[in-house]
Amino acid sequence: METKSTTHAWVVLATAALMHAVAFAKATPEEIDKLGKSLTCMGADKAGTASGVPEYTGKWLGTPPGIQYTPHAGQHPVDPYAVETALFAITAENMSKYAKYLTEGQKAMFARYPATFRIPLYPGHRDFRYPDFVCASVKTNAQNAVVGADGMSVENAVKGGIPFPFPKSGIELAFNNLIPFRAFTEHTLRDNAYVMQNGSIVFGRAENRGMSMVNAPDVAGKPLEGTMARGMNMVKLPEREKGGVTVSMEPLNFSKDKRLGWSYDPGTRRVRQIPEYGFDQPMGGGVGAKMTIDSDRLFNGSPERYNWKILGKKELFIPANAYKIHENTVKYADLLKPEHANPDYMRYELRRVWVLEASLKEGYRHLYGKRMLFIDEDTGHAVMSDLYDTRGQLWQHALVNYYYAFDTNGWHSGTSFYYDLNAGGYVAYNLFQERPKGPVLNKGDLNPSMFTPEAARNTGT
Repeated sequence: METKSTTHAWVVLATAALMHAVAFAKATPEEIDKLGKSLTCMGADKAGTASGVPEYTGKWLGTPPGIQYTPHAGQHPVDPYAVETALFAITAENMSKYAKYLTEGQKAMFARYPATFRIPLYPGHRDFRYPDFVCASVKTNAQNAVVGADGMSVENAVKGGIPFPFPKSGIELAFNNLIPFRAFTEHTLRDNAYVMQNGSIVFGRAENRGMSMVNAPDVAGKPLEGTMARGMNMVKLPEREKGGVTVSMEPLNFSKDKRLGWSYDPGTRRVRQIPEYGFDQPMGGGVGAKMTIDSDRLFNGSPERYNWKILGKKELFIPANAYKIHENTVKYADLLKPEHANPDYMRYELRRVWVLEASLKEGYRHLYGKRMLFIDEDTGHAVMSDLYDTRGQLWQHALVNYYYAFDTNGWHSGTSFYYDLNAGGYVAYNLFQERPKGPVLNKGDLNPSMFTPEAARNTGT
């Protein structure tokens, strides 16, 4: 007779066996040989499709010919495809024709806002490439990287590129999104907005500084260990939060270390360590509980609260080459319309994405019982997410407008939208269109001493 205790023992053994299998799911020599040939150096298929996914050209590294751009100075993005117009738009009336290219969240947006929501589809382009040192790191990782036996770390990997160009498990794909190639220093004065269902807007503003400790050119190829990232967030608006400063430190090995955060309170002029930083804590800075800390870039932080399942690759309409929305001529009054962002500023293309399902583990707590993440095959970045509550009901649809940043030679997360499909309203996060500068990327003017509790105190005084 099988008792509860023996059943538990079998579950533990099965879980351990699964983790062991995950840890040693390396790429095959045949897969690795395709990198840079039929596949991009990131493991994406170079070929296009008859349905409209563009062929990879990789013809541009950095600023394209004919574009006037000053790197590392905060110039707003310049659109290399500015002359193009949308091929057509998906609407509530014709969405059934294109349903296989839509997520459940996108379908829900059409259902909720049939008269105004639309997806403008543009010609597809895959013209930008990564630097050679990124490709070298990714190839090294393809040969050696494995997920740690507990599923909370990456072992035998190097810095400078995604760890798993051939993801064979959900947790491997999750780590690609957690540790992609992106700017190694960033300084942005960003606006955030909560757009209520009636169209009224509550604005927030924060100065953000960040360091990715794994993406500077001089660390590429070195062992993937130590700290993943450091950040500082200084609140400017709303007035009730003004002067608050938070600094954070993100580990690479979540089994040994945890994300740490410290908060400076201007009222008491004291810094305190935040007992548990991240997960579904409110973002703050004007958006309050409408956006969680671990929703920035759609998912960040420890993967410990979810079971991760890879559901394969799919063609979807996703935001891509999103330059138009980030130009300094864009006014918030024109962009932030009631119900949803103005589709006139959006650019979607048909692309291949990895589909990643994250289901909340039994015994763990989070606002989101399930997260569907759609990860661009070319970059490893999550570009869209459908979020479900703990009852299994679709709750939110979120997206990030990524663009290739010429200063970074990689993709940068721009303005994001988080739509509440139940209550209505949405969050517009990381707006900088009306700020004098856009993101200052890879200037290399930040160092770890700027992200300590003492630095938070000094900044807040």
